[in-house]
Amino acid sequence: MTTARTAGMSLPQAAYTDPDVYDADLERVFATGWLFAGHTCELDEPGRWIAVDIGRDRVLVVRGDDGALHAHHDVCAHRGSRLTTDDRGCSRAFVCPYHQWVYGLDGRLRSARLMGDGFPSASYRLAPVAVRELAGLVFVCLAGTPPDFDGFAAAVGPPLEPHGLAGARIAVRDRYRVRANWKTIVENNRECYHCRGSHPEFTLSNFDAGTHGEVRANPRFEQAVAAARERWRRRGLPCEEVSFPGGAWYRVSRMPLREGYLTETLDGGPVAPLMGTLTDPDTGSLRMTSLPNLWAHADCDYATTTRLTPVDAGTTDVEVCYLVRADAGDVDTDALTAVWRATSAQDWALCENNWAGIASRGYRPGPLSPMVEGSVEAFLCWYAATFDRV
Repeated sequence: MTTARTAGMSLPQAAYTDPDVYDADLERVFATGWLFAGHTCELDEPGRWIAVDIGRDRVLVVRGDDGALHAHHDVCAHRGSRLTTDDRGCSRAFVCPYHQWVYGLDGRLRSARLMGDGFPSASYRLAPVAVRELAGLVFVCLAGTPPDFDGFAAAVGPPLEPHGLAGARIAVRDRYRVRANWKTIVENNRECYHCRGSHPEFTLSNFDAGTHGEVRANPRFEQAVAAARERWRRRGLPCEEVSFPGGAWYRVSRMPLREGYLTETLDGGPVAPLMGTLTDPDTGSLRMTSLPNLWAHADCDYATTTRLTPVDAGTTDVEVCYLVRADAGDVDTDALTAVWRATSAQDWALCENNWAGIASRGYRPGPLSPMVEGSVEAFLCWYAATFDRV
């Protein structure tokens, strides 16, 4: 089993196709860092919970009676049964379906029937998982000692907060099963080398430039960035770029849209009221990446989050959520989703075709473009460092 690579080249075949590498990815990458789990608006009252699958692990994230979030392994402390097979719900307690042990929202064992007098209920509980909220997004970490979260919060919180994701609602939730390794999907997201030829809807509103690590000159884009950031600074809208500092796992950047476009819709017109505390639709598109399983765009009128869940070496589940203000009323969901449904379908087809080639006998690691694939190189360096750290 090896993931060793030459700088500037894609990974060796086994890194994308070997079941042993996939298992190691779950242990060394997904079980050691912060993972995007869901949205604050899905956990808006005590008892609301969501389930998050991470390989063989399953985590329950719930809003407690104290208003705080709690996260637990979905494993009964009796004989290990799962507590639920549902994806989400609202409960006053978690009851194991096997022998009816009852757990509070905080994970403490409330009742264990027929265990005899003197049974030490206080000694048993659901195994806890680290959980954090940030500007309407929820993250969990399976590690016993989670990595630092504060740097991520300091970088992403200020620019994302005005978009009001904590006070939003999920208008549309799309799920896809993609026949590709999770790393090929992240690689695809980390470059726009393919955008001009593959994403006509996306490039209506977006420049096919500006991805972290690009060095190609584009005077029109550079002028648009400079002008937009000057406008945003005058209005006090955070717009400083933070891109994987020191090899970290996150990036955030507010990018301008093309002239005439206020949001990422087919005609550039907003499809919902302004999000959060925004007072001007000229916000560009706030882009955020959290490795290994999230990227998000927040516009003036809506936001999208894309969450990856590896299934096996050649399969990845993807969930794309579209968020609008909670009080937005009826929204034209076709207009809301048009750009990203088209772009997502195009990307999944590209990734499946890419992985099919990688899995074939003819694959050899190929060279990355130093002009437009610098962010792919950065991701692969992060991946290798994370994989080898354990």
